[in-house]
Amino acid sequence: MKNQISQAFNNLIDKLLGWLDAIIQNLPNLALAIIVLVSAYFIAKHVNRLTYKLVSKKVQQESISSIVSRISAVSVVLVGLFLALGILDLSKTLTSLLTGAGVAGLVIGLALQGTLSNTIAGIVISFRKKIQIGNWVETNGYSGEIIDINLKDFTLKEADNNMVVIPNKMILENPLKNYSLTTNMRVSIECGVGYDSDLEFVEALTKKTIANTFNQIEQQENVEFYYTEFGDSSINYLCRFWIDAESMLEKLRAKTKAIIAIKKAYDTEGINIPFPIRTLQFDNKLNVNAPDLQEAFLNN
Repeated sequence: MKNQISQAFNNLIDKLLGWLDAIIQNLPNLALAIIVLVSAYFIAKHVNRLTYKLVSKKVQQESISSIVSRISAVSVVLVGLFLALGILDLSKTLTSLLTGAGVAGLVIGLALQGTLSNTIAGIVISFRKKIQIGNWVETNGYSGEIIDINLKDFTLKEADNNMVVIPNKMILENPLKNYSLTTNMRVSIECGVGYDSDLEFVEALTKKTIANTFNQIEQQENVEFYYTEFGDSSINYLCRFWIDAESMLEKLRAKTKAIIAIKKAYDTEGINIPFPIRTLQFDNKLNVNAPDLQEAFLNN
């Protein structure tokens, strides 16, 4: 029994001495690996701050700038870790880490497929110059001002002050109309006048009214006017003109202003804007007291 204990103790001593020799032999490599890790840590901190400043100049969303800068810092640290393991000649450990990272990444990617797709879409949208906070856009059946773009969703403020939160993935995969990219918007007004109206005078009056109502319209020729059809009770027309606007609210205000001005001008000139009228005719010769009708009614 004593011999077995003594032998085990000697084996332990031999192991410890072997490890000590290995440490002494690899001490330069160990020191170099530590230096690489420490350097990677400090470099990652500088890369984090530098990336945050650069991304902040392109993207208004702080969340996007933070996530991009952190990803850059983590990448630098991982590179330093792999270099340190390579210096220590731990190639098998390095291979195991890479394999484990690949499997873990696959599992996480499958589990968080929707979240990751929205995150990536949010980063892509944030770097698009044609989509900025404050723009008035229309997408996925909603129209409003962009209030926020983060890593999960896209927030719109509609004209009625309601907030609409849309996943970033839907924004990236569907068409988006941005009204703020141009400073001009076209307003269309449909109306009708009575059949007894002077159509040429109506056209001239309407163009003049629109041109005098909006300062940006310098000449009547910039107002488009087209008669479209002979309606049931009116001759209908379409009037179109351009205004300086960047949102649907401004367009609606301009349309309201134009309708009020046209109505006042028509009232002043005595031009009628008809509405549907039903005529009841009572001059028929049907006599409900006739004997034939009374007999038919009684039989039924």
